[in-house]
Amino acid sequence: MILGLDPGIASTGYGVVEAHGSRLRFVASGVVRTSPRQAHAERLTVIHAAVTEIAREHEAVAAAIEELYVGPDPRGTLLLAQARGAALAACGGAGLDVSEYPVATIKNAVCGYGRASKEQVGRMVRAILALPADPRSEHEADALAAAICQAHRVRAPVAGGRR
Repeated sequence: MILGLDPGIASTGYGVVEAHGSRLRFVASGVVRTSPRQAHAERLTVIHAAVTEIAREHEAVAAAIEELYVGPDPRGTLLLAQARGAALAACGGAGLDVSEYPVATIKNAVCGYGRASKEQVGRMVRAILALPADPRSEHEADALAAAICQAHRVRAPVAGGRR
């Protein structure tokens, strides 16, 4: 099982896919939500505990997570980095093989275009995983896209054996 993650302090998307050769099967997806009313440390603890539980429940062996996007808001970037750190620590603690990908690489793996829109990503995730509808949220779509990217990379490593 491959766990894909779209980290965020308020909403961390997750998606789990199973890969059998070139065939991918949807297993689960959702969003871990925290409240701005919670203490910051508590929000990070919620993310860590939830990712740990999701990895355990679905017997994940690998994880894919978006690399940090540095935007114009330094505070937002810092919060994102901390949420991402909590998710990475959970994956590491669960013994998962973790791969990190730039957003453009994930979009390219799913849509064939690194600057695809959120809507395009959702539609392609639906098509690739034969879902009855688009994922419920952009966070779930992005997390499932990360898992799909990882599944493609495992099947076809790039030159030099690196993923």
